[in-house]
Amino acid sequence: MLHKIAFFNHKGGVSKTTTVFHLGWMLANLGKKVLLIDADSQCNLTKIVLKENYESFYETHPQQNIKSALSVAFEAKTTVIEALECVSIPERDNLFLMPGSFDISEYEVQLGVSFQMSNSFTTMKNLPGALNYLIEKTAERYDAKYVLIDMNPSLSAINQALLLSSDYFIVPTSPDYFSKMALESLSRILPQWERWAKLSRDMFIDSSYPLALNTPKFLGYTVNNYTLRNGEPAKAFDNIISEIDQVVVNKFIPQLRRADMLLNNDTYTDNTYKRLQISNFQTLGIKYQDESTPVFELTDAQLGHTGTVLENQQKQRKAFRDKYEAFANDVISMIEYAESHAEVHA
Repeated sequence: MLHKIAFFNHKGGVSKTTTVFHLGWMLANLGKKVLLIDADSQCNLTKIVLKENYESFYETHPQQNIKSALSVAFEAKTTVIEALECVSIPERDNLFLMPGSFDISEYEVQLGVSFQMSNSFTTMKNLPGALNYLIEKTAERYDAKYVLIDMNPSLSAINQALLLSSDYFIVPTSPDYFSKMALESLSRILPQWERWAKLSRDMFIDSSYPLALNTPKFLGYTVNNYTLRNGEPAKAFDNIISEIDQVVVNKFIPQLRRADMLLNNDTYTDNTYKRLQISNFQTLGIKYQDESTPVFELTDAQLGHTGTVLENQQKQRKAFRDKYEAFANDVISMIEYAESHAEVHA
């Protein structure tokens, strides 16, 4: 069964791309076939994967990106959307990337209008479900079981379509006041999106690319990119992390529960929705981007140090590996539980 997981926060700088890249790689390490979707017009995920080949890739493969694959629907061509040829991640035969496009935002207006035109204009009716169709067809081509979707930081029509296409979603945050505000906003916006979908799924059922029929479920949130002091978050960060936790428990979770956007799983209580709390990578952050390799896969040679500095980086590398492995296993177990629970009640 395919598992589509959206990573979304309309606040930027919350490590969405970093989380998608590292979790995707760790899931692949655990034997899962994974497809990464770069749906952010900034294309940072594509840049990380392709590294110095980034610019030349778009020159030599102008049709090998998410926007070009969607053009069949958005430009009303007579053919059908086909699975996109993806980029294979070096040294991994079970990890693939659907490259992003700087120009995908050109489809925003059409998609937004199409949300309101379910009873007419046949070609417009095909747009809301086009992204989901492309993702599922491409995942089928590569036999991927986990799809991780890196979304742009906005309340856009494309993000609405992507989130409603997903089976699950994770909200990355950073320890700052604006992440707290973003969660309060999302507690209102995400249920609104789902309410629209509940009213619209039947109306789009006869389109070439129907809307996904499932309600996306919240897997949890992450807190990323803070400074450690004596092995713990510095006090200023610790205070805002606690405030974010309270917003999740007191505002975000109750609103999602009313919208049926939570897993029906007694094992995961309000207190354990935080799936990952991870400090900044310090010097390893530059290294992983330079090498297009997760921090936990960097070799000693890639770290480029000796002595005490190398020993400290080796300890950091292991700590990050342990955290991402626990995160990946948590995601797997939640999804497996959710599916077995659904089968029991089917």
